[in-house]
Amino acid sequence: VRLGFELRPRVKQIDTVAAEYPAETNYLYLTYNGSDDDVELHQGGAHMVLGSGVYRIGSSVEFDWCAVRCTQELRQLGCKTIMVNYNPETVSTDYDMCDRLYFEEISFEVVMDVYEAENPMGVIVSKGGQLPNNIALHLHRAG
Repeated sequence: VRLGFELRPRVKQIDTVAAEYPAETNYLYLTYNGSDDDVELHQGGAHMVLGSGVYRIGSSVEFDWCAVRCTQELRQLGCKTIMVNYNPETVSTDYDMCDRLYFEEISFEVVMDVYEAENPMGVIVSKGGQLPNNIALHLHRAG
């Protein structure tokens, strides 16, 4: 319904320096409380990797490590990378692991919002564990 009214979230940058000077991090989030984006969006060429989200029993650090290794390999190949993950205690959320990091939940709606904003070449879901796998078919159907 919201897309019919052209209601789309804006990309905002997390201020990691408490406004002492302009933040230049790649830490991003989506919000409907804004009229413009804080950063210039890639608009193609990047690869989006879904992280593992929060850790649960049966879902441990190896999923995070797989997502990290995927972004590292893509960067070695000269590709821009976008990570979507919301667990701040994982390696994948370190500032130097990817070009863009969205601290967002791993859900179909959020992933599609980031996809529409960044227009990546594709989404890699098989590295993040169960949460990305749960939405993989929905993402495939969305194109």
